[in-house]
Amino acid sequence: MKQSIVLVALVVRDYDEALAFFTKKLLFTLVEDTYLPEQDKRWVVVAPPGSTGTGLLLARPSTPGQEAFVGNQTGGRVTFFLNTDDFWRDYRRMVDQGIRFVRAPKVEPYGTVAVFEDLYGNLWDLLN
Repeated sequence: MKQSIVLVALVVRDYDEALAFFTKKLLFTLVEDTYLPEQDKRWVVVAPPGSTGTGLLLARPSTPGQEAFVGNQTGGRVTFFLNTDDFWRDYRRMVDQGIRFVRAPKVEPYGTVAVFEDLYGNLWDLLN
């Protein structure tokens, strides 16, 4: 048996602002952006540059109760882990792009890591 996780959903306030953040500030690749008229929503998938693994599904809330989870999908814990082949290159570029780091870079036994926020406040590890 072989299985894999291909997408992780991220609840976003607006497709276009989320897409701009991920493609322009984090340099993610737009994998798909398809309008689904029967549900009046879009299927928007992005992935880190050069990635062949899991993608990120940008999902607008479909019920009023889901709106409360924009920016707080995991109760304030780091939600996503963005691995890079050059930590300092990407860290400096992200700082130059105005990405807010809430924990400074630190060398750990598993590599260098810093915690940043996406445009909604979800926490991410940048690591290598």
